[in-house]
Amino acid sequence: MRAAPTRRGSAALYTPEILALAVELANYPLGGELAQRGLAASRVCGSKVTVALSTLADGRIARIGAQVTACAIGQAAAALFLRASQGRDADSIRDALTEMEIWLQGEGDLPSWPGIDQLASARPYPARHAAILLPWKAALAALSNPVRAD
Repeated sequence: MRAAPTRRGSAALYTPEILALAVELANYPLGGELAQRGLAASRVCGSKVTVALSTLADGRIARIGAQVTACAIGQAAAALFLRASQGRDADSIRDALTEMEIWLQGEGDLPSWPGIDQLASARPYPARHAAILLPWKAALAALSNPVRAD
């Protein structure tokens, strides 16, 4: 009698929760009216995230959209980022990015970003780490781009 197979590889990585998150990206279209844009790309896996946003007078994100070309893990990370990004400023996003980097390196506690525990299945896969970080990096790039008056 053969033992039941264990969850390995992509089956363990691409959980139903991860796949459901990836679908949520449709809720955050990259709108042309969002003037501040930033792009982040991974040389490791080729993933790209473009974030477009508008900010309030104090620099906090008012509206946000994204275009994501990534694996399901990168898409899920982007959905989690987009869900909780409104009302945050560059410092908050930079702090969260630092927490994420430390956690992905196997140090530190689970980051405080809402829902990030859903990406825990990707932590043992270093090849996916760059894709996970892209939404935070793209948002920081967008926040550093001043709004142009045409």
